[in-house]
Amino acid sequence: MKKYQGAFIKNEREIACLREANRMVANILDAIGDIVKPGETTMRFEELARDMCADYNVKPAFLGYYGYPYATCCSVNEQVVHGFPSPRLLEEGDIVSVDMGVVFEGFVGDAARTFPVGKVSEEACKLMRVTEESLYVGIEQARAGNDVYAIGTAVQDYVEAAGFNVVRQYVGHGVGAKMHEKPEVPNYHPGGRGLTLRNGMVIAIEPMVTAGSYEVDVLEDKWTAVTRDRRLAAHFEHSVAITPDGPRILSISDRGLNRTTIGC
Repeated sequence: MKKYQGAFIKNEREIACLREANRMVANILDAIGDIVKPGETTMRFEELARDMCADYNVKPAFLGYYGYPYATCCSVNEQVVHGFPSPRLLEEGDIVSVDMGVVFEGFVGDAARTFPVGKVSEEACKLMRVTEESLYVGIEQARAGNDVYAIGTAVQDYVEAAGFNVVRQYVGHGVGAKMHEKPEVPNYHPGGRGLTLRNGMVIAIEPMVTAGSYEVDVLEDKWTAVTRDRRLAAHFEHSVAITPDGPRILSISDRGLNRTTIGC
């Protein structure tokens, strides 16, 4: 890897390792999505993720990261991110965001999706759909020569036009041999200029969108972030390589690139 203004430029072999790590993550998220239903627990998602990591012979990237005690982040309804898996029974109409990472041959895969639990409200469906669509709007800006802030500007404009808000406290990031590398990838425009994207960078783009205020609070467990007004939040994430042919999504499962919210 070569460094460019603090960001790492990956070669094709390194990007191939990142693609494989992200393929595993995407397969795990597919499997979790298959069992999301009323009466299920987020701890079951955690158990499934750990079992699949064992089958793949890879380490869960989140487990033990700065002391985080689980392999997955499972955030329900007003929980934005970093929610703990638990025995809580999911109910009809809930939404649950699952963030997952693995380490494969020294490289990190990182992706997230929000799933509906049974039939959800129109607001919840629209929130998830807009959040997922904003991710792809942001990915379109992940091109060599663009300012990294172009991604957040596109996401913010799309989300706010739909009547929702983008969380400011948590942002996307470079990803590679470490979970969080430079550059930071805001989901909004923070003002000024950011890093110029270059071919070989790999970034995790992850809009976190709220139905109400973008302000968040962190609970007493020191991890779980919730919306301050306790309205719904959604979270989608892909790891993306910057290439001469444009953005290449790495977190694609064996089933292909399926949109979670189509038909919601």
